[in-house]
Amino acid sequence: MATGTIWSLHQLEVFVTTKTNQSVPKIAGVDQVIAVASGKGGVGKSTVAANLAVALQQAGHTVGLLDADIYGPSQGALLGIPSGTRPNVVNDKLVPIEAHGLFCMSMSFLASSKTPAIWRGPMASGALQQMLSQTAWPNLDYLIIDMPPGTGDIQLTLAQQVPVSGAVIVTTPQDIALLDARKGIEMFRKVAVPVLGLVENMSQFVCPHCGEATEIFGTGGGEAVASEYAVPVLARIPLAAETREKSDAGTPVAGDVRSPSKSLFADLAGQMLTRLAGSEAPVVPVISIVDD
Repeated sequence: MATGTIWSLHQLEVFVTTKTNQSVPKIAGVDQVIAVASGKGGVGKSTVAANLAVALQQAGHTVGLLDADIYGPSQGALLGIPSGTRPNVVNDKLVPIEAHGLFCMSMSFLASSKTPAIWRGPMASGALQQMLSQTAWPNLDYLIIDMPPGTGDIQLTLAQQVPVSGAVIVTTPQDIALLDARKGIEMFRKVAVPVLGLVENMSQFVCPHCGEATEIFGTGGGEAVASEYAVPVLARIPLAAETREKSDAGTPVAGDVRSPSKSLFADLAGQMLTRLAGSEAPVVPVISIVDD
């Protein structure tokens, strides 16, 4: 048996092996799947995922956005989809909600926004599998998956069920976030998903009055981690009141021609596609448990 990382669980060892994506069917109609992830919450991962998806759509691609943050879905709000919106069901398939030119699916469309998902890991993984397999995606060039923070069940389920073309890791420059960014990179490497690069979010704050730039969360951290793992920094996104305001209003800055941030996300999309074109074909891990 070819082995990857070994975890000791009492008297058991869990071996992660891989197989080519030829043995795992692609999602019907979806060309490539991109995971947007972070090692910890609060770094703006969902905002980056939404604006990256819009930037790809603005570049002429057909794009889907799957909110896989089962416990804290936020894409509905970020895209201005009214609370209580429910997808139609046709032939036992969920029809994605359309917003800003994207085809979207989220747990927030399937449950009350005030009701928390109090689920154990297998239940959350099952919900993700249902959204992946029972959504009637149209023909998509790219499906952007907004992952939950961390390195748990949802990430492993995605890696097992879908040939993911690549992952984008979102972090902020401070040390505590970079520690978790390293864990995210390591996790995707262990399940044989190419890491396309890092996005350093909230890289600096530019005063709207005087134009002075301040590195509130430090500087150089994203570059150091990127160098350590031989991956590029795809973009440095500043901390901007406009992004927060438009996110709260459900209007991504990547789709606003008047926004100075539009070009940043357009560049991010371009950098990601360049890396994607040069990455190896995705593989899917197989989990085997053997007695020690």
